[in-house]
Amino acid sequence: MRIIFVRHGHPDYDKDCLTELGHKQAIAAAQRLKNEKIDRVFSSSCGRAAETAEHIAKFHNKEVELCDFMQEIGWGHIDGEPIEHNGHPWTVSAKMFSRGENIMNENWANEEPFLKNKYKVNALRLAGDLDKWLAELGYEREGRYYRTKTCNTETVVMACHGGSSAAALSHLLNIPIPFMCSSVAFGYTGIHILKLSEREGVLTAPKIELINDVRHIEGLEIENIFGI
Repeated sequence: MRIIFVRHGHPDYDKDCLTELGHKQAIAAAQRLKNEKIDRVFSSSCGRAAETAEHIAKFHNKEVELCDFMQEIGWGHIDGEPIEHNGHPWTVSAKMFSRGENIMNENWANEEPFLKNKYKVNALRLAGDLDKWLAELGYEREGRYYRTKTCNTETVVMACHGGSSAAALSHLLNIPIPFMCSSVAFGYTGIHILKLSEREGVLTAPKIELINDVRHIEGLEIENIFGI
């Protein structure tokens, strides 16, 4: 099975929808993926992601299946107290890097700046829900990897967000969040493709085919903004 993660296009966050530019970006992403044999199109239930997914689904005559668990996930102190850079995962990860701290620390969730950060809590919750979704598609988590329960040859799309896709990729690839946020870009309609083994009964780890491909929006770029 192949999973194609696509971040939404340029948004109007207040109205939770795509801007005119966002629709152009989503159409460009849909055209980029038109020759893929896409079997199912999933999306976060947030409007900006669902609208992005609709453009992709039209090329393949598919219905968009909404997944609440892939909604954007917030950040900040779990108790509302002051926290470095309001706990923004990209900013605090960049600060860790600039200070020479270990962004590959596997114990990142139990140490600052993520110890009491809502993003940590939400990312761990998303990981559990992501595993339930994958189990429905025939892949059951065993430790760090997945057991292929059925031969799934589908290619599926998941339209989502910067924060939720970072958390998902971190979990799937066993990469600490600080490294993911410091080293991987999540541009508007950025495409990430992972492949899992289709051999029944084997343990599989996702193989990376593509990370943050945004070539389809050349000429449509705009400052990348991460919001809720």
